[in-house]
Amino acid sequence: MANAASGMAVNDDCKLKFLELKAKRTYRFIVYKIEEKLKQVIVEKLGEPSQSYEDFTASLPADECRYAVYDFDFVTAENCQKSKIFFIAWCPDSSRVRSKMLYASSKDRFKRELDGIQVELQATDPTEMGLDVIRGRAN
Repeated sequence: MANAASGMAVNDDCKLKFLELKAKRTYRFIVYKIEEKLKQVIVEKLGEPSQSYEDFTASLPADECRYAVYDFDFVTAENCQKSKIFFIAWCPDSSRVRSKMLYASSKDRFKRELDGIQVELQATDPTEMGLDVIRGRAN
């Protein structure tokens, strides 16, 4: 298990599931949670390849922080099918201050464990990670 700067360990499952998303496209998205009692980052939810971006955003709690990875498929202006792996740091304004601090201090270290992230996004409310924002950042 890797150890994050804030003292948060990263559960091996976090990396294994990310590699499956990246290499095999087994999942559309992964939602990660810091389990404070265990002092580690764990996988909270896995999204099937058939699930939509709306399914993904619905799986993020309205008042708690999370990390998430989303595999975004799109077509370029040249009509090429592409995909980009997004890392999203979700920290809603309504979440606890301690939680925001914990997620902020652990983010870079955790992100380094996930090799292959192409775009990073931070969001404090749903409009900051709308599909239009994702599309704009993918190109």
